[in-house]
Amino acid sequence: MSEFTSRPESAAPWHALLAPIPADAVLSRKPVGSPEILATPEGAAIAGWEQLTIELSAGAAGLRHIMVVLDATGQAISAGDTVLYQRKRASQRDATGAGDDTEFYQESVGGRIEPDGSFRGTRWRTVGLDKADSDEPQLESTPSAPTEADVIGIKALVAEVMRRMPAKS
Repeated sequence: MSEFTSRPESAAPWHALLAPIPADAVLSRKPVGSPEILATPEGAAIAGWEQLTIELSAGAAGLRHIMVVLDATGQAISAGDTVLYQRKRASQRDATGAGDDTEFYQESVGGRIEPDGSFRGTRWRTVGLDKADSDEPQLESTPSAPTEADVIGIKALVAEVMRRMPAKS
C-alpha cells in the first residue's frame, strides 16, 4: 500500500489540517446532545454544552471538519480538526476502469483545552486501501503527540471559530 505524502493537488488550499478557515465558511451552533439525551439524569452533566462546527468540502478531493465544544459557561473545552482525502489508484486501473482500488488518508488533531489554556490531545494519521475485491478496507492508524505547531494551529482555529460564533437562536 502506498502512503499519501501530501494532499491531492486538486484540494483547495484551505483543505489541509490546521489551515486558515475560508472567509465564507459556514459555522453551525448546536447542543452537544439531543433533547432526549439532555433530559436524562446523565445528560444533565452536559446541559448547556454546545458544539460549533465547520464542514468544508473540496469536492472529490475530500472533506474537512472543524469542531469546538463549549461548556455551559461558553468556555471552549475541546477542539478538533480532521481532513479526509480519497482517490482512485491509477496504477490499478485497466482499460475499462475495472478493478480500481480507492486509497484514502485521514489526518486529525484534537483534544482538550485545559483551564490554564494548555492543550492536551493526539494527532492521528490513518491510511487505508479499500480494495475493489474486498469487503473490508485495510487501515493503518498511527497516533502521535501534537507538535508545538499543531498546538499553535489548533488554538488559532479555536480563536477564529469563537470570533465567528453566531448568537444563540
